[in-house]
Amino acid sequence: MRRPIRAIAAAGLLIAGSLVAVALGGNASADTQICDQYGSTTIQHRYVVQNNRWGTTATQCINVTSTGFSITRQDGVSPTNGAPVSYPSIYVGCHYTNCSPGTNLPMQVSQISSATSEISYHYVSGATYNASYDIWLDPTPKTNGVNQMEIMIWLNRQGPIQPIGSRVGNTNLVGRSWEVWQGSNGANNVISYLAPSPISSLNFSVLDFINDVRNRGAITSSWYLTSIQAGFEPWQGGAGLGVNSFSASVNGGGGGNPTTPPPTTTPPPAGSSCTVAYAATSIWNNGFTADIKITNTGASTVNGWALTYNLPSGQQITGAWGATVNQSGSAVTARNVDYNGTINPGGTVSFGYQASLSGSHTAPTNFALNGLACTRA
Repeated sequence: MRRPIRAIAAAGLLIAGSLVAVALGGNASADTQICDQYGSTTIQHRYVVQNNRWGTTATQCINVTSTGFSITRQDGVSPTNGAPVSYPSIYVGCHYTNCSPGTNLPMQVSQISSATSEISYHYVSGATYNASYDIWLDPTPKTNGVNQMEIMIWLNRQGPIQPIGSRVGNTNLVGRSWEVWQGSNGANNVISYLAPSPISSLNFSVLDFINDVRNRGAITSSWYLTSIQAGFEPWQGGAGLGVNSFSASVNGGGGGNPTTPPPTTTPPPAGSSCTVAYAATSIWNNGFTADIKITNTGASTVNGWALTYNLPSGQQITGAWGATVNQSGSAVTARNVDYNGTINPGGTVSFGYQASLSGSHTAPTNFALNGLACTRA
């Protein structure tokens, strides 16, 4: 990951570091060696290639070509239940104030008519890593610091490593099947798409993944796409890994009104018997993440749901997954997204959110499903 705070994928532990993009300048037309911790250069007058050795003091070097890069030396080692040692990558857009030449990002999702990309990787054996394709989004047109939403596409996983959070299901996108993982690292929300087997090249619509994340309630059309990145997260080894080629194109003219929510075609059904389980999954000095599980304890199927509840003072929701969540003062309404609107008798659905926090953490109150009070589990 590319941020000052990186969560350990399996255990959720946070590791502190610093990330300062250092532009070496120029445009790499012949091979360019970069060993500087945060060194970068540009290629094709369009993309930035960065070494980004954020998680270790050990040496890492990359060789930048006119179409991509390869790792020539990687001495760092991280336990597989911890964070990777680096994220050497190529990107378009803005990353910690270092924007690629002539980029039209950030761009509001509602204004994107198409976003396509093509990537080709070179893999090696005997290393622990993932081939990671990242899509970053934020509620504001942010060009510095951590964005609130990270979409990760794992095209190849080698070794006992896993995406942040937990597996929440499967989906089919761009003609392929993916495991879907959701979670938070304490700094931003993450939805990951894990390929069941290695993919060495892919020509696809980035917008398909953005739309899927939006349909899961994690972002809205008013958010901004800030950067698209592709590279590797090595834990152990990795010399010889390479991005053979990379391209990405984002086109505007999508239209639409990002401030107007889609109309509700049918009202929520009448009240239903329910229980609600609430758990704060991570708490830090000025924020937290939480999971909510709704169980239908009635005899009838719930088709379409809206859960209302009250947040204690000092809590403000900043992002959510698995539901479309709106907050007005202390009142919160969480509505189902397209894939989890049905709750069979005895069945459950879950969603989660991240919130800012002022003061000590306390649990929300007054849960009601479609207008009927729920019992706390």
